Amino acid sequence: MSKKILIVEDEKNIVDILSFNLGREGYETLEAYDGAAGLKLALEEDPDLILLDIMLPRMNGFDVCKAVREKNTSIPIIMLTAREEESDKVFGLEVGADDYITKPFSMRELLARVKANIRRTELTTAHPTPPAEDDGRRLVRGRIMIDMGLLMAFKDGRAVDLTPKEYELLKFLATEPGQVFSREVLMERVWNYNNFVGEDRAVDVAIRRLREKIEDDPANPEFVITRRGLGYLFREE
Repeated sequence: MSKKILIVEDEKNIVDILSFNLGREGYETLEAYDGAAGLKLALEEDPDLILLDIMLPRMNGFDVCKAVREKNTSIPIIMLTAREEESDKVFGLEVGADDYITKPFSMRELLARVKANIRRTELTTAHPTPPAEDDGRRLVRGRIMIDMGLLMAFKDGRAVDLTPKEYELLKFLATEPGQVFSREVLMERVWNYNNFVGEDRAVDVAIRRLREKIEDDPANPEFVITRRGLGYLFREE
């Protein structure tokens, strides 16, 4: 069965381009041209992923995202925005977006992110516990196991529902336990942002959300540790 993607965007030419290219990749699309209509479709149609613009009539994308998250915690949401402000990206993550992409974007990049987010959801659902076989691509750090074949993380043998960016962030930190990485380095190595300018709050938000998913007590983390003024590390065993 083809995956269903909801496009919530008020610019018809963008909707047409997205629908055409997603259709060529085998996805079924639903379209909404304002936030209220988008929220209604999201709750009624249960799409596999939502592409959500920020600046929308009737209800902005942040409010739509927040309302969807109150009903459904797992559906991937990718925010679309023409604005470059750091606050938009940070707030989008805070209200529950999995990822964001800034206009103008390449269709190849957008399709890659759509595929990655849908695959992450499928794998988490299909593998609540890790498969018995180990193909040598597992990274074990105490109670945390990262399966680089499945692109998934497990805590105490149970799958952790991470977004692609959260998975990459955890894997990067866990690969070199004890090594402190600055926000600038994390933005360059995990987000692939060269010539880093600002956006350190986006790293902090991603770290906070990661802790909420892997830590017993996010306020007193056991795995991902802050070194004040320096950055973050994965604690050595």
